[in-house]
Amino acid sequence: MNVYSGWTASLLPPPPQSSFVLAVELHSHSALSHDGRDEVDLLLEQAAAVGLDALAVTDHDAIEASLDAAEKAADYGVVGITGTEVTTAAGHVLAFGVRERVEPGLPFSETLDAIHEQGGIAVVPHPFQKSRSGVAHKISEDELASADAIEVYNSRLLTGRANRKAETFAREHGVPMTAGSDAHISEMVGQAPTLVGTEERSEGAILDAIRAGRTSVEGKRTPWRISFRQAAGGVKRRVRSRLDQLL
Repeated sequence: MNVYSGWTASLLPPPPQSSFVLAVELHSHSALSHDGRDEVDLLLEQAAAVGLDALAVTDHDAIEASLDAAEKAADYGVVGITGTEVTTAAGHVLAFGVRERVEPGLPFSETLDAIHEQGGIAVVPHPFQKSRSGVAHKISEDELASADAIEVYNSRLLTGRANRKAETFAREHGVPMTAGSDAHISEMVGQAPTLVGTEERSEGAILDAIRAGRTSVEGKRTPWRISFRQAAGGVKRRVRSRLDQLL
């Protein structure tokens, strides 16, 4: 395991004893996302620089950049995990271990089925943040608990209330827990990693361990200056895209 420093909050106990405990970034976006900025090489450089062991690029309803990152990851000493953030009819779901784009707009349960059909796992990010397409207000508790894991710490927070609600729900329903930086610019990668206890350093072993709940969550709030820069950049990109469509 690489030596990673800078964590300021530990939410869960350490994962069970395993051959490896890997620091994994499970929520990041490249320029392929409508609100992302940087190419995958910058995300991988940052992951390596801060000592992460693995990185998943999870663009909105797109997978090309994630496949590219997974192919390049070994060159940076990092394990690549393929992924995408799927827009379901209820909100967002992270799909890991998939190799093809998951159709957006499907009902929550059908999206989970589509992810599992590809041999992947489904993780629900920021479920209680309605303003960020969290699913909790549109699906039942049983449906939410049917996910393979729930993101209980997202570093893009104001008060942390939504994170606490997610953690409480996951604990009460026995659902595995993860964290995510929700990085839309490279500087944010590594703000909130998931520590994963695995038997080997590979994508498959990491996903199996998450499914089994061999995780621990540590992270810190994204600095306001970075959040503001990301938000401002996202607005500019959306305006530019809209103008390009009109011209």
